[in-house]
Amino acid sequence: MAEITAFTPDDAAAVDHFRTHGWVLVDTLDDAGVAELRSWVDEVASWPDHDGDWLHYREMTDDGPKLCRSENFTPFHPGLRSLLAQGQMVDVASALVGEQAVLYKEKVNYKLPGGAGYAPHQDAPAYPFIASHVSCMVAVDDATVENGCLEVVSGAHAEVLPMDAGGCIAPEVVESFEWVAAPVRAGQTLWFHSRTPHRSGPNSSARARRALYPTYNALAEGDLRDDYYREKLERFAAGDGRADGLVQVSLIDDFQGRPV
Repeated sequence: MAEITAFTPDDAAAVDHFRTHGWVLVDTLDDAGVAELRSWVDEVASWPDHDGDWLHYREMTDDGPKLCRSENFTPFHPGLRSLLAQGQMVDVASALVGEQAVLYKEKVNYKLPGGAGYAPHQDAPAYPFIASHVSCMVAVDDATVENGCLEVVSGAHAEVLPMDAGGCIAPEVVESFEWVAAPVRAGQTLWFHSRTPHRSGPNSSARARRALYPTYNALAEGDLRDDYYREKLERFAAGDGRADGLVQVSLIDDFQGRPV
């Protein structure tokens, strides 16, 4: 997968590739766009934890606490709202879903040096209310094997797979798959079906691997972004945290970060 050529956003072959493999790599931003995106992500990362409705999550690393995720920021950041909820990104999502799409949720995963990875999982079990959805990773920094790029499984997106108690893919299923590392250059977008198996390792390098992860659903199912965040916060408030003691950032137990 590291050797493939990225599609352009308007290339019809990208849709065929996505439907066959469950993922497709697309060129999204030029150098100026990457620089602007990095400044926007820096702005979100600088926001205080408790002075707004956005969400920050932190993990413990060998070098101390580090930011690992931010969510629910598009209502408060016009630049990121324009990028993720309008224009080219929505157009590509609509083409891949096969009908008009709308932003369902958004997050930044920072994966700073020493940051933890994510267990093998599909996104679909973590997304209530919707049946037709697509996710993507917009690379803010180059994603490499050393800093914990995604690994994916091709052609395994037809159904939700057997899961363990935490909602991740059952170990025996994980072992049966061929996992392929997916390096992504800053400014490119790796689109993947919400049932595409994926995972990522820790960042063992000295360089950050920040990435935007928006998810889109078919508009025919409703504009459900507010419902998603309301449901997530209610479940977090009602729960007792993860049984394994790791950081809870999702409605499944995929994140491997240590609590602060």
